[in-house]
Amino acid sequence: MTRKPVRRSAELPTEAVLREFIAEAGTRLRKGDIARAFGLGPDQKPALRAMLRNLERDGMLVRAGGRQVRAAEALPERCVVEITGTDRDGDPLARPVGWDRPGKPPIIFMLPEKRGHAALAPGARVLARLRRIDDDRYEGRTVRRLDEEPASIIGVFRAEGEGGWIEPVDRKSRAEWKVPPGETAGAESGDVVRAMPLPAFGYGPKPARIAEHLGRMGDARSISLIAIAALGIPADFPETAIDEAKRARGVRPGRRTDLREVPLVTIDGADARDFDDAVFAEPAGPGHRIVVAIADVAHYVRPGSALDREALKRGNSVYFPDRVVPMLPEALSNGWCSLRPGEDRGCLFVEMIVDAEGRKLSHKFGRGLMRSFARLTYEEVQGAFESGWEADLPDGTIGHLYAAYRTLLAARQARGTLDLDLPERKITLDEAGRVTDVAPRPRLDSHRLIEEFMILANVAAAEELERLRQPCMYRVHAPPSPEKLDSLRNLLATFEISLKPGDQLHPRDLDHVLRLVAGSDAAPLVNEAVLRSQSQAEYAPENIGHFGLALNSYAHFTSPIRRYADLLVHRALIAGLKLGTDGLRPEHADGFETIAAAITSTERRATDAERQSADRYLAAYLADRIGEDFSARVSGVTRFGLFVTLDATGASGFVPMALLPDDFWHFDEADGTLSGTRSRVVFRLADPVLVRLREAKPVTGGLLFTLIEGGSAPGEGGGQHRRLPARKGGRKPGRAPARHKRSRR
Repeated sequence: MTRKPVRRSAELPTEAVLREFIAEAGTRLRKGDIARAFGLGPDQKPALRAMLRNLERDGMLVRAGGRQVRAAEALPERCVVEITGTDRDGDPLARPVGWDRPGKPPIIFMLPEKRGHAALAPGARVLARLRRIDDDRYEGRTVRRLDEEPASIIGVFRAEGEGGWIEPVDRKSRAEWKVPPGETAGAESGDVVRAMPLPAFGYGPKPARIAEHLGRMGDARSISLIAIAALGIPADFPETAIDEAKRARGVRPGRRTDLREVPLVTIDGADARDFDDAVFAEPAGPGHRIVVAIADVAHYVRPGSALDREALKRGNSVYFPDRVVPMLPEALSNGWCSLRPGEDRGCLFVEMIVDAEGRKLSHKFGRGLMRSFARLTYEEVQGAFESGWEADLPDGTIGHLYAAYRTLLAARQARGTLDLDLPERKITLDEAGRVTDVAPRPRLDSHRLIEEFMILANVAAAEELERLRQPCMYRVHAPPSPEKLDSLRNLLATFEISLKPGDQLHPRDLDHVLRLVAGSDAAPLVNEAVLRSQSQAEYAPENIGHFGLALNSYAHFTSPIRRYADLLVHRALIAGLKLGTDGLRPEHADGFETIAAAITSTERRATDAERQSADRYLAAYLADRIGEDFSARVSGVTRFGLFVTLDATGASGFVPMALLPDDFWHFDEADGTLSGTRSRVVFRLADPVLVRLREAKPVTGGLLFTLIEGGSAPGEGGGQHRRLPARKGGRKPGRAPARHKRSRR
């Protein structure tokens, strides 16, 4: 087979590029075909062969005879899988690792482990031999465990006799674990524990040994501890890292630019726990001069140090309503790297000149010594701007910031970005850690001001590293996939809104959709649907641009105190501009691809932890309101029931088929509807509904509702609530049949 080479740089492609190339080929390929296509020499073929083996092992490629490979359509006979939960019988469920194909990953029903081997717990990774059951279901048998340590179980212990049971906090695990007598480690009912699977003999409940007490379920502050433990977030620093942080001292002026007379201010939330960015603006001709100064974390966290290793391990800080798990020890995160007012601090800064339309004309980076003039909150800044009273600030400080912001906002609108309106919920706790209030966080112009300043600085950082030909850890965001756009298109069609084809789509087109529904009842769900249609942003050493922000080059520069990616960007700037000896070394750039994957993973882990904690706090908040009715909207339609989101708190829960009115229910996947054959009631995304809280489980964060009113007649669309008949009990006539067990025992 002869293919035109796609590149001649004789550089090995990444696994992602290689996978995409083989998938687009649409045919069988030999190793020689691939080597020629990428212009690889004989000395690079062993590395290519290793990459192909990795892709085959991960299920992305399959052997096609005659030493040929092709893109995998079905999962391979052997595949690395991760245990995601258990079925109702306690048997493990798994999914293939690295699944990034269209649609949901197939379900893998793992066979019980061999006699004497510990059961598989959620999070464990194994090489499994697979047998296909049907299109999206497989049976798996462990060939080899890949984890150095067995995965642990996080759950709530319930004593029973001399042993007891553990209810997992992961809602995907539907079966409890049995704790044999003598394996409770002194745990009492209601304790949140970490347990290790024990060897299982035969069938029935899987046994586990309690290894650690994490807190009491009745203590609301244990909620964040559950997420930290369940997701394996490193919470404690080793003594070597703590000692390094304690030895830190303030920076000396030296060759640094002295910015102490520039009235830089920090602007953060009232509950902010660290301050690592400061801003200043003033008129410059028809435009503005903007200065963004960032804490000089690179001065304290040197490559290869204990602090550096721990920062990379964490990847980022994780924020909960009651605590922060920082990327750096407190001596730095709340000390020398926190821009406290009136105290000298080292910084990296960028000075940018923008014209009257907000276009950046120039930028200049430097290493400086600054002194924050004031620590301000978003509310204080907004109030000062609206009242015209700037208190003890130099005249014009706030006014100049807003004037510069307005020009940047105009440039953003001209660029055509995607501006999702997704209200963030603030969970307020009392001194005992109990939830006292859940309310939307206000979205002020002061928030947008800081956002625009930070985006401008991030763009300048990426462009500067490109100019210097330095390695850059880009923040990239791919356009939506065709499959996700089709799903979004189906939803928008219910509102008679059309969408351009994927190859013609620009962020401004999606933003236009959001403006069409702004202020309507459907706005929250359309915003959510547009968000779901987006690819996930990630870190990468190769630049593909940022679709959502409509930017060609973008890198995170503004928060090295809480994101490792920003620290790498700082080091690259220091090296490229020769601002010190603590910059990025040439050999460190070789690991950028591996680091990018790692910090993308830790970022998603943090997001998952924050979401899980919010769900559990909301469940705890609503636990005393069982039986109350709530206004909500349909946020998901499945063959098993409806997902709903409460209007007041943003809490999400489920209405299973068994709690819908008596009817024969038909799920139309193409239209995304659930319709009753007898009642002719139809449920769609964004439909307003009235639901009654039936169950709230702070352990898992799960909420269960009964439907009281809602739905619409065919052709109506979401409208007024329709009173629905109550269920009369008994099995639901149209309920989806239970899954039959495999013949595996």
